[in-house]
Amino acid sequence: MTMFHPQPPAVSANQLSSRDLRRALDVLHALGDCCAGSGDFARRGIELLPRLIGSDLTTLVVCDIESGHRIVRPEGLLPRSAVEVFDHYFHEHPLVRAHSRNAHAVTTRISDLLRPAEFHRLPLYNDYYRPIRIEHTMAMPIHVDERFLVSFVFNRERTKFCERERDLSEVLRPHVANLYRYSVALDRMPLLPSDLSRKRTALALTPREREVLDWVAAGKTNRDVAAILGASPRTVEKHLERIFEKLGVETRTAAVMRAAGRDSPQD
Repeated sequence: MTMFHPQPPAVSANQLSSRDLRRALDVLHALGDCCAGSGDFARRGIELLPRLIGSDLTTLVVCDIESGHRIVRPEGLLPRSAVEVFDHYFHEHPLVRAHSRNAHAVTTRISDLLRPAEFHRLPLYNDYYRPIRIEHTMAMPIHVDERFLVSFVFNRERTKFCERERDLSEVLRPHVANLYRYSVALDRMPLLPSDLSRKRTALALTPREREVLDWVAAGKTNRDVAAILGASPRTVEKHLERIFEKLGVETRTAAVMRAAGRDSPQD
């Protein structure tokens, strides 16, 4: 199977409209505000993300690289026979091959890896995708390690995913990945302390401060954030000063960790 080698899309604020970025932040805030564990994260992500990336079939997929099996959310969406067919071709799937154990995995379309004629010749296409009427697939990897690959997967029957949609997905991806890690951490708590939500409220960040911190969490510089929000770098700097004061921290990394309910980065 001939495969292209995708490069990380060069995404900048200038490639996406202010409306795109505003809608993306709205979805991220909605996903973060309601997140109460990985199950809730999956349900809400499947509901919210298609508002930005149109999709006929959206799933959260947890792939076990060692066993060659996957868990698909929501459960029961695909017939058992389709799940078994996919697992049969698991290690031949172009997106699984591109993203597995790849610390630099980025949002990727099957069309970034294979030409349409090549894709249509695959048994994977003829035995799995064609029967469920899927022609175009794009995956947003949000967790990759030596054993597991976790992705939101968008599927369409007719319309290709365009460059803008891939770019928008890639801008979202680090934020969604952070929320996924947070949701998994909540699952591991025996009980959620009753004062955790009060602590989050007590942070009292304004909506604009939350936006600034969201983009800082994605690794954006003050100049990047200013361009995205239509503000000056000095204004962004002042927002960060107030954020640091409210959170009782002195660095950007510490602010992101404190807002996520973590005192320091975890391995």
